[in-house]
Amino acid sequence: MGKVEIIAIIVLAIVLLFVGGKKLPEFARGLGKTRSEFKKAMNGEYDDKDEVAEKTVKKTTKKS
Repeated sequence: MGKVEIIAIIVLAIVLLFVGGKKLPEFARGLGKTRSEFKKAMNGEYDDKDEVAEKTVKKTTKKS
């Protein structure tokens, strides 16, 4: 076993101690969502809520 594997096991053990076994799936799901949102933002595919709201306001004011 290399240093990377040992460090990964230690980190996982620490996370398990802090989060707990029952909350671990929820914690992992949150990390996955955070990672996917980060990737979208880095690729420019992510719209801010403010931008979306601004586009909605522009669309509704044009119709009026």
